[in-house]
Amino acid sequence: MRAQSRPLSSTEEHQKGSFATSIIQKMIVGRLRLRIALAFVLFVLVAIAVPSLRHSILRAAGRALVVNERAANADIIVVSGESASAGVLEASDLFHSGVATRVVVFTYPRDVVEDEFKRRGIAFPDRTARFVGELRSLGVADVEQIPTYVTGTEDEGPVLARWCAEHRIHSVVVVGASDHSRRLRRVFHRSMKGHNTTVAVCSSRYSQFDPDRWWNSHGGIRTEILELEKLSLDIVRHPIS
Repeated sequence: MRAQSRPLSSTEEHQKGSFATSIIQKMIVGRLRLRIALAFVLFVLVAIAVPSLRHSILRAAGRALVVNERAANADIIVVSGESASAGVLEASDLFHSGVATRVVVFTYPRDVVEDEFKRRGIAFPDRTARFVGELRSLGVADVEQIPTYVTGTEDEGPVLARWCAEHRIHSVVVVGASDHSRRLRRVFHRSMKGHNTTVAVCSSRYSQFDPDRWWNSHGGIRTEILELEKLSLDIVRHPIS
């Protein structure tokens, strides 16, 4: 006799629905990535085909990734993780120019390499410790660390919003890499909705990406393609940010 199928519990139905939703979302994102890639290829072909407009079009594409909001003063300066040491340098400059008297960094989980150095008994500071050490070596005495772990830009926005609310922070300057700055601003502005904290995103002048000459190097081309794709996906997923 054929065994009768057991009715699914509410939990199983929810898991099945979540799995199906996840598959659909991945398919949608995959199609969006393909369309963005095709649009970028078309954009480059147009730039090549029209020499008189080439540099203007390519510069416009580079500058589409960049935003630079300079604030005269703020409660704190925050170093975004993706800006790395370039962001540390910019944060130090802002601190010494009097924009704010405090610099804040996020807490990042240790990666495999950092753990392996530690296992072998070799001193190897993690990213958070490196940021703090670099800032202090640059003369920034008051460095504060947000204790909640973050793994990327999407985490930094909500974590900073909650931390600012808890500490009654009203104005923030976030330092990011130039190629990442426009998407960074979208994430932080989205996270700060409903909070009494204003955010200005500042591009580090020490970032390697040059929006006016990115096409002259393989690294610049790679950065432009990847960041333009990420920015486009963010706009599609969050049209109003």
